[in-house]
Amino acid sequence: MAISRANNFPVSGAGLGLRREFIDEFEQLKNSNVSFMEVAPENWLPFGGRLQEKFAQYAEQFPFVIHGLSLSIGGPSALDTQFVKDVAKFMRDYNIRCYSEHLSYCSDDGHMYDLMPIPFTEEAVHYVADRIKQVQDIIGQRLAMENVSYYAAPGQEMSEIEFTKAVLEEADCDLLLDINNIYVNSINHNYDAKDFLLALPKERIAYSHIAGHYDEADDLKVDTHGADVKADVWSLLDIAYEQFGVFPTLLERDFNIPSMPKLLSEVEQIRALQEKHLAKSVAAIA
Repeated sequence: MAISRANNFPVSGAGLGLRREFIDEFEQLKNSNVSFMEVAPENWLPFGGRLQEKFAQYAEQFPFVIHGLSLSIGGPSALDTQFVKDVAKFMRDYNIRCYSEHLSYCSDDGHMYDLMPIPFTEEAVHYVADRIKQVQDIIGQRLAMENVSYYAAPGQEMSEIEFTKAVLEEADCDLLLDINNIYVNSINHNYDAKDFLLALPKERIAYSHIAGHYDEADDLKVDTHGADVKADVWSLLDIAYEQFGVFPTLLERDFNIPSMPKLLSEVEQIRALQEKHLAKSVAAIA
């Protein structure tokens, strides 16, 4: 069954993050069931030569979204507007369908190479929303913000779900729904993952991520993107499709990268789950 594209989604189907490690596996990916791909713009903006040619080949074959690493939307330093302008040009040059970033910060005077939690406060809601609006004005479209994993909540005055929804509403931006992050946070911060999921505004979902994590302990999970997706996370994605309908979903794998057939088998799991719910929707209408 083909995966149809909903009008409000920038892409459709099951996606895979493009890594430089498999840039030369174009033919295998071209003939796979990967529907769209994602890159971090920071890893591809300062390139040329062979790498640029390879990326252009992929961009002609696949719809692309980009997922940023360094915007630092909650950071104390001024936004790097020149970087955002460079991203906007990159999007135009390669017909990028969506720009997403983390609802966190990663810099002050320099980059910390980690995602730090924004305090869940009303003041932070206004601050972050204003910065998201600046980015949206520059790129000329809505930014999608990802619900992130976090391991401490300094200065917390609101719950995570209250903060996330308030930012999305005030900024009038989209949501990059990370299924694994909901599960990881639910264990680490002792809340119900399904309740959190169902409280999110489904109309703002642009696309979603699914990934693996590390089981440090029964009550501590670490968001690594370095392992296979766990059964509980697949189950949460199943619930999301059941409640929200099928939306584009991308497999993230950042290290301990397996063979391409293994990666594609997980992409196929996404697609199979999507097709199951699409079939149920068709049956319900018939």
